[in-house]
Amino acid sequence: MTVAALVVIAKAPALGRSKTRLCPPCTPKQAADLAEAALRDTLAAVAATPCSRRVVALDGPAGAWLPAGFEVVSQRGAGLGRRLASAFEDVGEPAVVVAMDTPQVSPAMLTGALAALSDPGTDAVLGPTPDGGYWTIGLRRPDPDVFTGVPMSTPDTYAAQMERLRLLGLSTARLPSLIDVDSIDDARAVARRAPATLFAATLEASGLARDDGQPVAETAA
Repeated sequence: MTVAALVVIAKAPALGRSKTRLCPPCTPKQAADLAEAALRDTLAAVAATPCSRRVVALDGPAGAWLPAGFEVVSQRGAGLGRRLASAFEDVGEPAVVVAMDTPQVSPAMLTGALAALSDPGTDAVLGPTPDGGYWTIGLRRPDPDVFTGVPMSTPDTYAAQMERLRLLGLSTARLPSLIDVDSIDDARAVARRAPATLFAATLEASGLARDDGQPVAETAA
């Protein structure tokens, strides 16, 4: 069974730099608070998941949000594809990389990703987002060619990444889809699905959790 690392690729939460697509209706401070909450939730899920190592590939300085037990490597390269490739290279072993903007991710989901990567004959795992991107990618071995020519942050990113893996002859397992937080509607949807998260509490405290009376927490019918 493959023992893999879990890597969170993250931007240090900072006023005017974090989750700017939430503004408006968020203020820059609210957007930064939501970014930090999402990062804390993601790190908590990683901390609760058995793995070989826990790493943050970080753009910016570490802060009080960083739990004990995590290594920090600086992001390297221009563009997300190059930074992902560098994160895999710096870890240097089988790894699953997860973004910081799916605060609803759970230890069970991450354990599933690690288990899928450990399956005999599986070289990679990829988890889509509804907007056409992906929230996680795992590789049995680092390979910068995996990201060559893959457009990032477009409606075709997941499809292009899957095709690139296929062209390289890498057998890839598809993981469950998760919403990543790009807009206030995304934030509300994530908070409804994961009401116990710090992210949901932070959105509620901002006063922006509801749109036309929709409660934050989804309740069973």
